[in-house]
Amino acid sequence: MRRLAVAVAGLLAALAVVVGTGTAWAQDEESSESIRGFLRNDGVPVEGVTITVSADDGEVGTAETDADGAWEIPVPGPGSYEVVLDTDTLPSDVPGVVVDTITTTVNPLQAKAVLFRIGEPGSDTGGEGGEGDTTTVPAEGSTETAQPSQIWQLVASGLRFGLILGLAALGLSLIFGTMGLTNFAHGELVTFGAIVAWFLNDAGLPVIAAGALAVVISGAFGWAQDAGFWRPLRRRGSGLIAMMIISIGVGLILRYLYLYFFSGQRRSYDQFVIQRALDFGPFGYAPRDLWIMGIALIALGLVATALIKTRIGKATRAVSDNPALASASGIDVDRVITTVWIVGTALAGLAGVLFGLIQQVDYLMGFRVLLLVFAAVVLGGLGTAWGAMIGALIVGVFIEVSTLVIPSELKYAGVLAVLILILLVRPQGILGRRERIG
Repeated sequence: MRRLAVAVAGLLAALAVVVGTGTAWAQDEESSESIRGFLRNDGVPVEGVTITVSADDGEVGTAETDADGAWEIPVPGPGSYEVVLDTDTLPSDVPGVVVDTITTTVNPLQAKAVLFRIGEPGSDTGGEGGEGDTTTVPAEGSTETAQPSQIWQLVASGLRFGLILGLAALGLSLIFGTMGLTNFAHGELVTFGAIVAWFLNDAGLPVIAAGALAVVISGAFGWAQDAGFWRPLRRRGSGLIAMMIISIGVGLILRYLYLYFFSGQRRSYDQFVIQRALDFGPFGYAPRDLWIMGIALIALGLVATALIKTRIGKATRAVSDNPALASASGIDVDRVITTVWIVGTALAGLAGVLFGLIQQVDYLMGFRVLLLVFAAVVLGGLGTAWGAMIGALIVGVFIEVSTLVIPSELKYAGVLAVLILILLVRPQGILGRRERIG
């Protein structure tokens, strides 16, 4: 199973890159962690309320909610913090907050969202989570059990994350299926879309227009990559291992170009950053999340339909099955691969834009999800488009739900365990085909 061997070797190389560079960027990166949130009473922003963040060694910072009810306090680094709302500063028409003190953990490069629930004091068990932290998970060592609504909220968050991850995984799967290339620069293609959208948005374009244009530019970037060096490498007969190593180098170059031009700070788009969640019974979604999931579903559906119904889609599947036979049948293999690079990079760019909406934009955002993208592709089935989508949904939900039993800092480790198990038990993945040896 030559392709499987290449993929496994690629995964090991990715882990080596993670270990080798992780310490360096952790030391060089400027501290950009913060705690933020918003305060609203029946949808009306509550202004002028004082929020204080403290650590074990004293007070970290204080902020007041602005006209939109939003607040944000930078923190010196990852760790545990106590967030206190001064109830004496609440307006007279606000009945109070359920809990005025919330203890939370901030991860590296995270803008942690903490929301205080308006209501009679002591009427519930704790504060609400916000962006990137939609529930309150019991502290380590606590005997508190997860509520059904908490589980459903984690599943809902996992589906949102999985759909975005599916866009990136589908692009990677298409490239692997047609070229056999394990592309370790794919995470940087995700970052490319997010950063281009941010620059366009910063220049004055609305987020929606900036995101759409960023996807188009990402597709053009994919064409340029293939025309610039992947096609010449194919024609020179370069091996898959050599091209895989080249992709690692391309990823490193792009990553530090982003650091140079974008800086190491985390930045947000100027729209849709903080929204009140809509109540759907056991779980909630912000309007932005519904649009994100809808866009991801439409994009995935269009690509899947094109693969089944269109001539280029059928040609892509033929090249994926047997490039030599497809070429002998009159299919222009180079043209198919170029199209796949355009579509795959555009999908990665779209994933980056959507990730930027639910998180913030930074030069490492694609690098952090790269291993999850590989896990989704391997889980679903190497080189299968449908498998990449299904695998991404499973990975997304698994990551979120696993925080019920393990610390959130270790939730990605569970995905690695699943990946190893799949490789041992069913190496072809859920929808992959077992290849005959000999």
